Amino acid sequence: MDLAVYAAAHEAEWRRLDDLVKRRRRLSGAEIDELVALYQQTTTHLSVVQSAGQDPILVAALSSRVARARAAVVGASTPGWGMVARFALVSFPAMAYRARWWWLGTAAGSLVVAVIIGWWVARSAQVQAALLPPAQVSKHYYSQYAATSFAAEVWTHNVWVAAESLIFGILLGLPTLWLLLSNASNIGVVGGLMIAHGRGVLFFALILPHGMLELTAVFLAAATGLRLGWTVIDPGPRPRARALAEEGRASITIALGLIVVLLVSGLIEAFVTPSPLATWARILIGVAAEAAFLGYVMVAGRRAQSAGLTADMAEAPEVAPVAG
Repeated sequence: MDLAVYAAAHEAEWRRLDDLVKRRRRLSGAEIDELVALYQQTTTHLSVVQSAGQDPILVAALSSRVARARAAVVGASTPGWGMVARFALVSFPAMAYRARWWWLGTAAGSLVVAVIIGWWVARSAQVQAALLPPAQVSKHYYSQYAATSFAAEVWTHNVWVAAESLIFGILLGLPTLWLLLSNASNIGVVGGLMIAHGRGVLFFALILPHGMLELTAVFLAAATGLRLGWTVIDPGPRPRARALAEEGRASITIALGLIVVLLVSGLIEAFVTPSPLATWARILIGVAAEAAFLGYVMVAGRRAQSAGLTADMAEAPEVAPVAG
């Protein structure tokens, strides 16, 4: 590609972007929309020039121009709570929304495995006896102490599964797949045993209030890890080093956001799961927390994506044209 011709074709747009950035505090509504559109276009232009890899001076100039425009669009200099707000309203939901199909596939696959194993355990007395003698089933699942300790064990386990699933994604995602299988198997086995011994209501009363949000966080962490692992195999149109750097930054963003999500699920577990509320009321609280989280990610994430905003402030968008 002839970069000189490309630059000449887009020079007017870049100069217009510079003008809007200089007057950013005095722009009309239409001019603000134009600023955002030109910022998105220039970011794509930067990606095209970087892909060509023939003119470092042009790359540096465009990078500086995009950085100034980004500051004007998102207010990059806003300190303190502004950064927190941007993370909550743009960075985390944008990265989670971008991984939504991996997330959905991870959740569906894990739940199918858990249901199949639970059904198998619940229907087979031989499997139940091999897994846990009847005396131990009674000891573990027929007492109030067992209920609270079981809830704490599930939360602790899922926190570790979330962290390990995300971190080990760099190893082609294979450890992440194993962790997901192990976690789904554990849930299926415990659920099958409790249902087989008449404690199905107790099982769902223990796991659903906090478990819906908790497992959603685990699935998102695993989806991010698998996406990172797939990037090692197939970086797409991006150079492998750049692709890994982008996905690594996305993984860090997801990890930071999930700390808060798991904290919320932990609070629900501590104060709702063992509470004297009716089972339906505790489950309803869990459903509300789950719906609020998914709604937040879908709405804020889609909005950020439509505006061309991501958590990755150091690079151009994930996929951009390579010619044009």
